[in-house]
Amino acid sequence: MRLVARDGRAVYLGYGYNVLPGESVDALCAQVARVCGPVRARLGVARMGVGLWIARAAATELRAPAAVARLRAALDAAGLYVFTLNGFPYGGFHAPVVKARVYEPGWDDDARVAYTIELAEVLAALLPDEVDRGSISTVPLGPATVDRVRARAGLQRAGEALAAIAARTGRTIELGLEPEPGAGFERVDEAAAWLRGLPPAVGVCLDACHAAVVDEAPDGPGGAFAALAAAGVRCSKVQVSSALVVPRPDRDADALRAFDEPRYLHQVRSARGGAMDLPEALATLDRGAPWRVHFHVPVFAAALDGGLATTQAQIAPVLAAALAAPPGDAAPLPHLELETYPWGVLPAASRPRDDAALIDGIADELRWTLDLLSTLGVTPP
Repeated sequence: MRLVARDGRAVYLGYGYNVLPGESVDALCAQVARVCGPVRARLGVARMGVGLWIARAAATELRAPAAVARLRAALDAAGLYVFTLNGFPYGGFHAPVVKARVYEPGWDDDARVAYTIELAEVLAALLPDEVDRGSISTVPLGPATVDRVRARAGLQRAGEALAAIAARTGRTIELGLEPEPGAGFERVDEAAAWLRGLPPAVGVCLDACHAAVVDEAPDGPGGAFAALAAAGVRCSKVQVSSALVVPRPDRDADALRAFDEPRYLHQVRSARGGAMDLPEALATLDRGAPWRVHFHVPVFAAALDGGLATTQAQIAPVLAAALAAPPGDAAPLPHLELETYPWGVLPAASRPRDDAALIDGIADELRWTLDLLSTLGVTPP
């Protein structure tokens, strides 16, 4: 939805629907009607922006103008429009086991370049007239072993393609690499320094959960946004998300085991080390200091059952830093996208039983975020 900051600049907020499976245009249209539209209705707003995950197979389908028209018609019927896309998972994001395959293909692979350019073409065609730009989040190069020389060449090609799309269509599409624990980049400051000199459309997507896990502050002289400014690199999108915290791993391990599920990577960091996934952490990681776990939990939850906590309190500083660009700055503010994709793998007691419960949970997250933004001076127009 379109909101307005104190100084009159537009702030776009939406929900990232990679929480839903489906890798075809038919599936996208169905989920728009089944879940995304009802969330808008639950919030009581006439029209709302969303973030879609468009997998490679669906992106290929959307090369056809008729397919784009069909998706746009489904969005219009549900009172929705798209302003941002999640281009991180290439496909299979709801397979029984995803884990490190989520980084494949990396930016050192031509398939990643082609997929991202397809997404940019689709987003340029879907953006409504009143939205001046779109954003796409993507993998932070790939796994830690990615070939950085080839990855930089791939990003250069993508940036040039985005510039050509803007020249041809008048639609600006920005790309944001999303640092994640254990990946090619796990911190925004690392990514910002490395991205310097690439085309201006190639920037960063800051995920609040990921930044909290790696203990990266958003503000201050050494913070993520200062690093971006120093490198001249854009933050195209902020993903509003919250990580799991284990205050006493020696005491809370049993409660944490309920979050050990087989689909996604749940990297762990603490003052005494880290692990690439929960099973490794539970087996080997020192339990004498709190653990921060890459498990996206609902942002409205400050605490969880079993003595577990969250990084909810770190969302406000991220948003404040994202909104702090000087008034009059020609660069637009980052897009804001809620991203709590693991609803379906939460512990059984917290997992939505059906679409109605999922719609309630997503609407509650959006309400919580709107209330927080209001305290930061961001309100409906």
